[in-house]
Amino acid sequence: MSFVRKFYSADLHLGNHGILKHCPTTRPFDTVEEMDRAIVERINERVEPSDLLYIVGDFAISSDPEYLRHLFHEIRGRKVLVLGNHDLNSKGRISRTIRDLPWDIPPTHALETTDEGCHIYLHHYGCRVWPRHLRGSYHLFGHSHGGLPPLGRSRDVGIDCTDTGLGPLTFSDIKESLDD
Repeated sequence: MSFVRKFYSADLHLGNHGILKHCPTTRPFDTVEEMDRAIVERINERVEPSDLLYIVGDFAISSDPEYLRHLFHEIRGRKVLVLGNHDLNSKGRISRTIRDLPWDIPPTHALETTDEGCHIYLHHYGCRVWPRHLRGSYHLFGHSHGGLPPLGRSRDVGIDCTDTGLGPLTFSDIKESLDD
């Protein structure tokens, strides 16, 4: 199956009540359900069913597998998960509620891809160096909820960054933000 465009996002934290207190400025919602609806809407405003959506960690935190499955299927596009700390259980294994979702490829701790002819390294944590960084590669990460500023060809693509509007970015958007 081919796709039309690639999108990048991180730190959705669907189903996570604690994130409302952790990120009150970017998530000014009264309930986690309201937050989840807003995130799904923002994604679906940009992503078409044939697009590829890379989620660079922390997809969801919930013990309700049916609720997460519902949200997963509400989100448009083919979904790829690069694992974040909240996607793992206390033993460091992929949370069952996340593992059992129909991802486009099995969730992984890091991933390399290309977009617009450029090499991209996806990892939940911001790295100082990454594969091919000396050869013009880009690094997209999450985890810092907008608290770690871009550095060179590396930036946080999480939905709590001020330029994401709770939604994913295209690589063109990302490159433009790094050029500024």
